Amino acid sequence: MIDWLVGTDGGVVPLILRLTLAVVMFPHGAQKTLGWFGGYGFRNTMASFTKSGFPPALAFLAVMAELLGPLGLAIGLLTRVAALGIAVVMLVAILVHKQHGFFMNWSGTQEGEGVEYHLLALGAAAALIVNGAGAWSIDALIAR
Repeated sequence: MIDWLVGTDGGVVPLILRLTLAVVMFPHGAQKTLGWFGGYGFRNTMASFTKSGFPPALAFLAVMAELLGPLGLAIGLLTRVAALGIAVVMLVAILVHKQHGFFMNWSGTQEGEGVEYHLLALGAAAALIVNGAGAWSIDALIAR
């Protein structure tokens, strides 16, 4: 089991994926938990999610996946677990946003955001789940 969690493929590609996904996802987690970057903070985010019908426990896990997942990805610690958490959050986001179509709402003409961002993040997370953190990671050190 530990080999699957920390075993990894060599090369620089997983490092690039990890850092890119971490940089993109962390601000979203920080918005939801810390109120940074114009976010609502933990209490208001939890209230919004539960008001939308998400069970409190699942809302909490989603918020933590968006905050802690990128930290794990950045240092390459339990990368598959971090990527799985992000993948699940992105899959749910796709289901929530699919009514708004594919494209992001760059022009402000849609009622909400499409799924393209979420699909891209899901793909990056899936690649990390399959390949692991890469040679430059704490996972690789543990696997040795």
